[in-house]
Amino acid sequence: MSLAFPRNKARVGVITVGHEPYWEQFPGLREELEGYGREFEAMLESFGVEVVSAGFVDNVDRAFAASSELKKRDIELLFCFLSTYVTSSSAATPILNLSVPAVLVALQPMKRLDYRNTTTYMQLANDNICSLPEIGGVLVRAGKPAAGMIVGTLHDDPRAMNELRAWCQAANVRRAFKYGKIGYMGHTYEGMYDMNSDPTAFTSAFGSHVQMLEMCDLAKLVNGATAKETADKLDEIGSVFTVADPFIDPITRPIKQEDLEWSAKVAVGLDKLIAEYGLTGLAYYYRGLDNNEYERIGSNMVLGNSLLTAKGIPLAGEADLKTCAAMLIMDRLGAGGSFAELHPCDFIDDVVLVGHDGPHNIEISDGKPIIRGLDLFHGKRGSGIGVEFSIQAGPVTLLGISQTADGKYKMIAIEGESIKGEIPRTGNTNTRCKFTCGVAEFVEKWCSAGPTHHFALGVGHVNAKIRKAAQVLGVELQIV
Repeated sequence: MSLAFPRNKARVGVITVGHEPYWEQFPGLREELEGYGREFEAMLESFGVEVVSAGFVDNVDRAFAASSELKKRDIELLFCFLSTYVTSSSAATPILNLSVPAVLVALQPMKRLDYRNTTTYMQLANDNICSLPEIGGVLVRAGKPAAGMIVGTLHDDPRAMNELRAWCQAANVRRAFKYGKIGYMGHTYEGMYDMNSDPTAFTSAFGSHVQMLEMCDLAKLVNGATAKETADKLDEIGSVFTVADPFIDPITRPIKQEDLEWSAKVAVGLDKLIAEYGLTGLAYYYRGLDNNEYERIGSNMVLGNSLLTAKGIPLAGEADLKTCAAMLIMDRLGAGGSFAELHPCDFIDDVVLVGHDGPHNIEISDGKPIIRGLDLFHGKRGSGIGVEFSIQAGPVTLLGISQTADGKYKMIAIEGESIKGEIPRTGNTNTRCKFTCGVAEFVEKWCSAGPTHHFALGVGHVNAKIRKAAQVLGVELQIV
């Protein structure tokens, strides 16, 4: 049984704004500008969102009508496409009437006017930025500034397209939390004060319901896995992972067929748990006792968790609800997001090893991930199979979520590089991360920002996208 878990698309509202007095003066101008608006809407749809168009708004009455329509459609973000000069009443009215962030977009059809042949009509068709200061100023005065502004050209403008794509991804982040259910199973690892979370505070900050689960919920589904479901999952595991021999570390061991079959059954149970409760993510930890059934399930979740995380359902170990949220954000921003913490530094190569014993995002591994048999998981009960790989070489971003002294949630991020090279062969992920400030200063700065000790490690430099996600979520962000 291999399930595909869809990433729900955000709904983004769009109004194309014009200026009614021009239509009588310049025949054909309205129709041309409406066409540019349709081009813009099609562009947004290509960025993985559902577009809710409120049509062409060219006076305050149509602005009120657009507001009413968009309120019914449950949007996450509003794009206000400025097609020419517009009065601020036409644009600001929907923005002030809706309780969602708004992005003002001024994309000029021509890269520049043909000055010797320019007519007033031609200027008005390219007057997209003319009212931007007026609208921006009104929104600031009203206490509801625009979440963002994008200026550029409608065609052949990679910068503008990247900005639009990033805002659409930020809207997908908001959608993921808005109707999300994050499972919480067991309890945090004993003594990790930074992991402790208040589910009500989490719901208040992110909007998601925290679904309380028991190990018995998972055990029932694991025990109900059929022979065919287990065989199908074994085929999936075989197609994704390479089996590694034991290493010099004495806790490594050969992977036995019964190890694989049990991990496959647990993975089937996890798939069913996600589907049965409609979970967007899961934070889990079970200490275990005397090799009982729950211990054997808890210590063999890494394969199933890693497969699910790669499919857009983040799972966070040690019941780290906050890092589960960070992984979800990174996934919806297109950066992956693997469960990680700081491992030893390499002061010769000036890198720090970043990884964990699971779960991992195999979607962003550098090459085919391997699995290694482990007699024990350090600091935890039980034995099983570990997943070992490095994140793709190149730009990376670390995103942590912590809480301030007054209990508010706070995002912490930094950009670095994943450097190819040797890693320990201990059945854990490890990525060699380098930072422009140097490894020692990075650790000092990162830890001084007040993070949790876990974070989401993703590919690409995505601080700019994280800023947008923080804006649409209304969560504080510190860039280290």
